Amino acid sequence: MSPKIRATLAASAIALVAAGLAVALHRPSHDVVVATGPLTVRRAAAFDVSPPLASLRSLGTATSAPDCDDPDQACGTAPDSATGDPDEQQRPAQPPPPPYVAPPVTPAGAAVEQISQGERPAAAIVASFDGLGVGFQGPQGPSTTRNPSDNSLAAGPDHIVQIVNSRLAVFNKIGKVLYGAVATNTIFKGFGGPCENTVSGDAVVRYDQLAQQWLFVLPIFRRIAERPDEPYSMCYAVSSGADPLGPYYRYEFRRKLFPDYPRPAVWPDGYYVPSSTGDDVIQKHACVADRARMLKGEPATEQCVVIDGVNFLNNADIDGQGLPPAGAPNIIMAAGGTQLKKVMEDDGIYVFKMHVDWQTPANTKVTAPVKIAVAPYHYLCDGQLTNCVPQPGTERRLDAQGDKLMQRVVYRNIDGRESIAVLHSINTAAGGGGVRWYEFRLDKNRDPQLYQQGTYAPEGFYRWMGSIGMDRRGNIGMGYSFGGGPNFAGQRFAARLADDPPGKLTFHETVLVKGEAAQTTTLRWEDYATTAMDPSDDCTFWYVGDYIKTPANGFSSRIGAFRLPGCMRTTVSGSVFFDRNHNGKREPDEPGLAGSTLAYSGSESGEIHADGNGVFSASLAADPAYGNMTYTLSQPIPANGAPTGQPVTLHLGDLMAVPELNLGSVCTVRNSGGAGAGFWTSNKGRVTLSVYDAEWRTLINSTLYLVNADGSRVAVSGDAKQAYGQLKKWMSNKSNSLVEPVALAVAALNVAFGSQDGKATVHDPVAGDWVSVEALITRVSGLMATHSDSSAGAYKSLLEQLNRNTAIVTPSNPASCKW
Repeated sequence: MSPKIRATLAASAIALVAAGLAVALHRPSHDVVVATGPLTVRRAAAFDVSPPLASLRSLGTATSAPDCDDPDQACGTAPDSATGDPDEQQRPAQPPPPPYVAPPVTPAGAAVEQISQGERPAAAIVASFDGLGVGFQGPQGPSTTRNPSDNSLAAGPDHIVQIVNSRLAVFNKIGKVLYGAVATNTIFKGFGGPCENTVSGDAVVRYDQLAQQWLFVLPIFRRIAERPDEPYSMCYAVSSGADPLGPYYRYEFRRKLFPDYPRPAVWPDGYYVPSSTGDDVIQKHACVADRARMLKGEPATEQCVVIDGVNFLNNADIDGQGLPPAGAPNIIMAAGGTQLKKVMEDDGIYVFKMHVDWQTPANTKVTAPVKIAVAPYHYLCDGQLTNCVPQPGTERRLDAQGDKLMQRVVYRNIDGRESIAVLHSINTAAGGGGVRWYEFRLDKNRDPQLYQQGTYAPEGFYRWMGSIGMDRRGNIGMGYSFGGGPNFAGQRFAARLADDPPGKLTFHETVLVKGEAAQTTTLRWEDYATTAMDPSDDCTFWYVGDYIKTPANGFSSRIGAFRLPGCMRTTVSGSVFFDRNHNGKREPDEPGLAGSTLAYSGSESGEIHADGNGVFSASLAADPAYGNMTYTLSQPIPANGAPTGQPVTLHLGDLMAVPELNLGSVCTVRNSGGAGAGFWTSNKGRVTLSVYDAEWRTLINSTLYLVNADGSRVAVSGDAKQAYGQLKKWMSNKSNSLVEPVALAVAALNVAFGSQDGKATVHDPVAGDWVSVEALITRVSGLMATHSDSSAGAYKSLLEQLNRNTAIVTPSNPASCKW
């Protein structure tokens, strides 16, 4: 940044603070005074609706100014190049810095370090492909880039959008380039003014999951000489729908202060965009744009407040569909310390709340910061534009951006539990650098309270410049740069489940990409990386970071997607009912079996309990990345040992919801009567009855159907003695006329003996269907005149199964079931 601009910014800051209407003061640490200046409200200087982005071609010949955070070029000065694009400028080689000596880590800081990797298997990579950088080739050509990369990434239902510095590309989710690389200002083609005519570095993309629309934020660093009072701009583009290649609502808001390092965040009442006002000014700009109007392309305003004496700010950015309470202020967080004052350590995270009022802007306010005590930390490498991360084969060390909380500060509302996750890069007692991460939870006053913290620092290597995310189940994942020792800088991912021990990343590291060479042209590695959640399942973490290929004279970026086991699930629902006709479908007259239990087994196992109408519903893990797509549902075997309905095997497709599953359960019991093995005798191949008192005693209180030779039936009932007498009388009338068909009559008789329920159902081995005992007796009686020996043999086999208590008998009334 030029001395003239620095002086202008400093004077502007002093004037704003001095003119403050309501200055809130707080001393968080080290005598740093934090103050909020007056509110500035600006209407959009211009707005319109663009043609579809897919129809727009790159505006690579526009004028440009380099990124403000580029130490090798003065802000506000266009570089000398054929295209005027700052990303095509490579820095000259820089002399190696002296070796970095890290200060000692306090015992309290060391106490939260995790020095070994988690024992769970590494999280599954479900997608991995190169993004913008060396080697990229898209429909609109390659991507020419320079360091440091500003890696911004967003995931929509079907697309991935990436911005690196001033280049933009759109991918599908398997890595096919659909659009790009184009200059970021291409999205403003035909808009006019600096949004169209300036290639914007530090551009950022978000996907607004609540509205299912895309958001682009492009800062304009080049001063507009014709606007000395408002020489800068912030440009917004909001898609009209979920397609990133469709039309956009475009806006320009003019700014008095330099809009460096924007970090947009989605909140129900606005798009919150904090930014720096310069590397040499301890001052930040907290702005919010009217989201509701911009989503519809209506005239909109932007409200901004200057916050003096504060570190880099990050606003809470919503993931998922869980909303904060209506009217809840947005939460802003910042790390402590002040690099410009050589204060590189702190033991707190500082929290502001910003409430916006679009109807009465005078009511918009930012509260004074509140310190949340955390384990002490020291900026990795002593902050930004410093260097300490070693690389193999060179004395050149890399910058770590250790002075700031990294994007994004993630907000989650999971069934009413509000959480915020955030991380930064710090020195470690284990040596090297580590990722310090936090989960805060909001109390009943919606004040963040520290829930857990940890510093991930296994093996003494360097892990830095990460980005954190939280899926819909509260699991936490984070990507980060990895290097040091014999390792070229690459990208890795680590994670934990929501119920794991606090402060621990329990999954072994997943290697997204290994670096292949050292970066030698500059100390700058990345300005930031990005983790974004996939809205199509709210389980997939998308992450982007850099690595160097061999041979290459610049960085490549790698985009990866990860999921944790148990997050991606599908719903299986249906009913357990009394399937009288054994067709597997629930008929109107078939009652549900209240309180029935189903067992499921697969990659997960457990029980499902049906409600009072036999209806059940269960959520089962269904993620092909972990192979848990097949389950078996069955009814547990009852205490009486009787077989139950047939198990059902489910093959779940990716993200498939099973809307209904009629398990078709049949309440089955063992043969409740049965004459026993001694009931049958054979007389020269004929089946006859052996009448023994011991056998008939099993038939107490039974209703017995005795079949005459002509097929007529007589009912025999009562106690065993009475039944025995009636049977003997019946047998005496038939004793001299036992012919072959009597075997069939006897078979039918024993079916009745065995079930004690004429309307109970058994499987007819001849017809192949399930029929009542009464119907089966009629069928058997009809065979007497046909002398069907094959049918008689089939029924005799069924009878033997009944007598051995191995045949299935289904009572006519489910109340008789013993569940």
